[in-house]
Amino acid sequence: MSFSRTTIIVLSFFFVFLAQAASITEYLPEGHVYKKEIPTPHDILGFGLGERHIRYDQLYSYIKAVDSNSALVQTSVMGRTNHFREQLLVTITSEKNQAKLNDILNSRADFSIKKADEPLVIWLGYSVHGDELSGANAALAVIYHLAASQNQSVKRWLDDTIIVMEPSSNPDGMDRFVSWASDNKGTVANPDPNHIEHHQGWRTGRGNHFEFDLNRDWLLLSQVETRNRMTYFQRYQPNVVGDFHELGSDKSYFFQPGVASRINPLTPKNNITLTHLMATYHAKALDKENHLYFSQEQFDDFYYGKGSTYPDINGSVGILFEQASSMGMQIETDSGILTLEYGIKNHVLTSLSTIEGAWVNKDKFIEHRKSFYKNVEKEVKEEDFNGYLITEKYDHYRLTSFLNKLKQHHIDVYQLTDDFKVKSTVFDPAYSYYIPLNQPKFKVIKTLFDTPTTFEDNTFYDVSGWTLPLAMNIEFHKIDSTRGLELAKSPWKETAEQSNLTTENPSLTSSAYAYIFEWNDFLAPKLLNQLLSSNIKAKVATEGFTSVIRGKEQKFEAGSIVIPTALQTESHWQKSLNELAQKNHIALTALTSGYTAQGVDLGSPSLKNLKPIKVLLIGGKGVSETEAGEILFYLDDTLNIPITVVEKDRLDNIELNDYTHIVMVNGNYQTLSPIVVIKLESWLKAGGVVFAQKYAAQWLSSKDILKASFVSRNQINQLFDTSELTYKDKDYLAARKRIAGAIYETNLDTTHPLTYGFNKAKLPVYKNNTLIMEPLHYPFTNVGTYSSSPLLSGYTDKSLIARIANTSSLVAHNVGEGRVIATTDNFVFRGYWYGSAKLLANSLFFGKVFSAPAKR
Repeated sequence: MSFSRTTIIVLSFFFVFLAQAASITEYLPEGHVYKKEIPTPHDILGFGLGERHIRYDQLYSYIKAVDSNSALVQTSVMGRTNHFREQLLVTITSEKNQAKLNDILNSRADFSIKKADEPLVIWLGYSVHGDELSGANAALAVIYHLAASQNQSVKRWLDDTIIVMEPSSNPDGMDRFVSWASDNKGTVANPDPNHIEHHQGWRTGRGNHFEFDLNRDWLLLSQVETRNRMTYFQRYQPNVVGDFHELGSDKSYFFQPGVASRINPLTPKNNITLTHLMATYHAKALDKENHLYFSQEQFDDFYYGKGSTYPDINGSVGILFEQASSMGMQIETDSGILTLEYGIKNHVLTSLSTIEGAWVNKDKFIEHRKSFYKNVEKEVKEEDFNGYLITEKYDHYRLTSFLNKLKQHHIDVYQLTDDFKVKSTVFDPAYSYYIPLNQPKFKVIKTLFDTPTTFEDNTFYDVSGWTLPLAMNIEFHKIDSTRGLELAKSPWKETAEQSNLTTENPSLTSSAYAYIFEWNDFLAPKLLNQLLSSNIKAKVATEGFTSVIRGKEQKFEAGSIVIPTALQTESHWQKSLNELAQKNHIALTALTSGYTAQGVDLGSPSLKNLKPIKVLLIGGKGVSETEAGEILFYLDDTLNIPITVVEKDRLDNIELNDYTHIVMVNGNYQTLSPIVVIKLESWLKAGGVVFAQKYAAQWLSSKDILKASFVSRNQINQLFDTSELTYKDKDYLAARKRIAGAIYETNLDTTHPLTYGFNKAKLPVYKNNTLIMEPLHYPFTNVGTYSSSPLLSGYTDKSLIARIANTSSLVAHNVGEGRVIATTDNFVFRGYWYGSAKLLANSLFFGKVFSAPAKR
C-alpha cells in the first residue's frame, strides 16, 4: 500500500501516541520544565488525553485539582446548564494579576483610556459543539502547560496577560456525545467510517439540551448557557477570542481569516489586519509540525451571533479554528487515519500560538480596543439619524424580553417620560423607549437593528438577516431629531415591580359571573394550558364585545379567554385561577354579568369551548433535530406544555387517538410506512389537528392531505438565466438559488382564529428555504400571505423575491372533522422569534375553533 505525504504525517503522529500512552508532554512544546505539584490529566483521570473520551465531570475534576494546587489559576462558575451542570470559567494569570483581578476587570469598563501596564485579556472557548471534543481535551493540556510550566516565556505571558478559558462551552452536549461514542466504540480502535461510533443517533451532541446551536446564540441570547456566559464576557471584555471547533473528517485544519469578500462591513479594517497578523503565528506553529492547514476560504465573518464574530463588534478580535474531526477515537479518511490525539495536538498548537501572537503584539491589540471605542462618536456622526425609538403597547412580556436582551449586551435604553410625536404618531411613554446610537455598544446596536438587503458577496455560511425587533415584532423607528424627546435620567433596568407587573387582579369573590383575560400577552397560552390542565373550563370569544366594568365600558377583542363561573366543577377553582394568573403576570378582569354593552353576550354560541391538548411531535432520523428542539423549547420550556416525542419508526405502534395534535417539523417523511399514512389520515378525519412546517407540509401535499401545491425545483431553476455563465460562476449561481436565512413580511388575516393576539396585519417571519406554496383557491384558507415586496432583511435574489411575493406563508383547512395547518416558514427559529411564535400556540388551542373546507 502506498501512502501520500499527508498520510505519513497523520499516521506517524497516531503511532507516536500508541507507543507513548498519550503522555501530556507530546501535546506541549519541547524544553519546558513542569512543577511537580501540578497534577497532569493522567494523575486525576487515570488515563492520558486522547486515550478515551473525557466526560464533563472528569474535566471538571481535573480543573478543580489544578486550581487547588496553583495560585495562578482561579475557577468561576458562570451558571448552570439545563442539566444542572456547572459552567466553568478558568482564569489563568500571574499571582500579582490574580490579586488585583477585580480592579483590573472593573477598570476595563472605561473604554476611553489606556491604563499603565494594562494586561491583555485573551478568551479561549472550546467545544461549543459538544461532539467536537478535541477542543475540550486541548483545553486541559493548555491549562496544565500554563499552570505548571516554569519556563520564563510562560511566566512573561502570565505577567502581561489574563487568559480566560471556557474548557467546555456545552457541557450537556459534550456528555451526550461522550456517552454515545463510549458506548459504541470497541476495545480495539475501529477507524471504519461506517462504524456506529461515527454515526450518532437522532439527538446528537452538537447542540445543548434543546439541540440549539450555542455557537449561533451570542446575539440572540435565547439559551441559558449563552446568558450565563454573556455576563462574564462583558466583564472580562477580552482583546482576543479563540473559538475552537471541528469540521469534516476529510478536511485539514482551518484558521481565520476567512473569505475576504464575506466579512460584515461593520467589522473594522484593523480587525482584519490583526487577524491576518495572528495567522502568521498559527501557520508557524503548524508548519513546525508539518501539519496541513488552510485559511481565507469556506468560512466567513458575516453573522455576528457566533463566538468568533461577536467579539468583532465589541472591540475584540475573534478567530475561528476548525480541526478535521475524528468523529470518535479515530477514523479513516482520504488522507489516512485521523486520530483524536492529532486533533487535540492541533488545537493545543493554535491555542498557544494565539497566546504568543497576542502577547508579542500586545500594544496593537490594546490600541485596537481603545480606538474601537474612541471612534464611536465619529462613526455615529456619519449616520443620518440619532437613535431608535421602540414601542409595544399590547405585550409587556415580549417588550420586557426585548429590553432585557439589549441590557445583556450592555446597551443603554431610556424610557420616555412624556408623549413624543413623530410625524402624525404619538408615542406613549408607558411603553415607549429610546436607544441612542452614541454609546459604546454602537456596533452591537447597528447589527441588531439594521435591515440590509444588498451585499457585496451573496454567499453566506449562516443567516443573512437577523434583525432583532423584526424577530420579536417590536415596532421601531429611526429618530433623526431628539428635539422634544423627554427621557428618564437613568438607563432602563428591570425592577422587581416591572418583572411582576400585573394589572389589578380581582379579589376572590363568588359573585363574579365570569373572569376574562386577553390573548395579547406572550404567556397567555401558558396560562390557558395550566387552566385547562387543572380542569378549569374556558371559552374563547370568536367575536369581540364590550362589557361594563366598574361603570366604564371595556372592549374585549376576539381571542379573549372567558372563564364562566357556571361551568366550573372544581372546588377552590377561583383561588387556583387567581394564583396562576398572578404567577404568569397576566391581568384578570371580573365580569358581573353575561349581558354585554355591545357585541355578543357571554352565552353566545360564538364563544367556543376549549379542551385540554395532548401533543405528539414526530422525530427520528431524517427529521430536523434543531427544529424539533426549537418547538420543544417554545412549547415545553417557555409555555410548560408537555410534548411527547415519537421517532418515525415507532409510529406503527403508537395509538394516535391518544393525542389531539401532531407537530411535524422540516424533514424527510417519505420513509413513513403506508400503514402510518393511513393511520394519520384516519386520525385527522376523526378530529385530529396536524401542524406541519416546511418540507413536512410539502409531504402532506404529496399525499393529498394538504390541498396545496408547491413550486417545483425545476420551476425555480427556470427563474435563472444560465446561458452566459462559465464554470467559475457555479458557486455564484448556487448562492443565488439559496435563501440562507432572511426576514420576510407577511399579511395576516387578523379575523382568523389562528391570528388571535396579533394586533397588526403585518408580521415578519423567518425564511431559510426556497419552498414556495401557491395560494389556496379555497375561501378562508389562506391565513398568512407574503406581501408584494416581502423582503425585509437579508439576502434573496430578485427573481426569487418576485416569485415568492403574494404566495402563501400559512394555510389551514378542514380534513373531515380534523384540521391541517401548514407553513413554509419556521415560526420559532432559534428561540428568539417571539413575534411569530404565537401562531404555533394558536394552532394548538384554536385549531378546531375555525372551519374552512377545502372544497370548491
